[in-house]
Amino acid sequence: MLVQRWPARLWLVRHGESAGNVARDAAHAIGSEAITIEARDVDVPLSSLGKRQAEALGRWFASMPDVERPEVILSSPYLRARRTADAVCAALNSRSQAGVVVPDERLREREFGVLDRLTRFGIEQRHPELAAARQLMGKFYFRPPAGESWCDVILRLRSVLDTISLHYSDKRVLIVSHQVVVLCFRYLIEQLDEASILAIDAEGDVANCSVTEYVLARKNEDDAVLKLQRYNFVTPLEEEGAPVTSAPDAKVAAR
Repeated sequence: MLVQRWPARLWLVRHGESAGNVARDAAHAIGSEAITIEARDVDVPLSSLGKRQAEALGRWFASMPDVERPEVILSSPYLRARRTADAVCAALNSRSQAGVVVPDERLREREFGVLDRLTRFGIEQRHPELAAARQLMGKFYFRPPAGESWCDVILRLRSVLDTISLHYSDKRVLIVSHQVVVLCFRYLIEQLDEASILAIDAEGDVANCSVTEYVLARKNEDDAVLKLQRYNFVTPLEEEGAPVTSAPDAKVAAR
């Protein structure tokens, strides 16, 4: 007999456009080595456009029938992700869907260490030895001093999946987080390898407030898996007339 341990549905959402995204674009436009933004990364807010995107996403989730809406909302504690999750939660609550956002520090952005706030040009100019090491190792395994590799992010996300299977089996779960986190979840859930996930990454950035969705599918009478339904889905924004953006965060300009 099948013992179910996965959520019935899982959505992975990247936060709305942030002030860091805007600052990163400005730095690249002028060929700057550094990205200028004063707040520490955990406190970088949504841009005005990011707020529109988050509200549009919230209305899309709230338009679903009660039996299809998220029951659990988990979020990175970083402000841009939390405010995106809050917008969805507010929209659901306005439709009599009770719930709160549960922050989880394991869902935080990848830490970039000494390369934080540098453009690719800035890294090559200020830390040529690290640029060469990254080129040799590849970004999946390269860990900048005081920072994280993709593998480090994957290690903490393994325990997030354990928590979900323990506490939220057969629930409809929404996770609001960051670009690399969405990709690393795909690596884990779909049991991909390094080449496969980097190929997906190379196809294009994860759009702000895009939806990656999994549904529970029976594999056989004794097993079930989460099956990818859609990736980088931006129709909720397009239907609301909110522009789609996909720039990497300020701190991961050279991810």
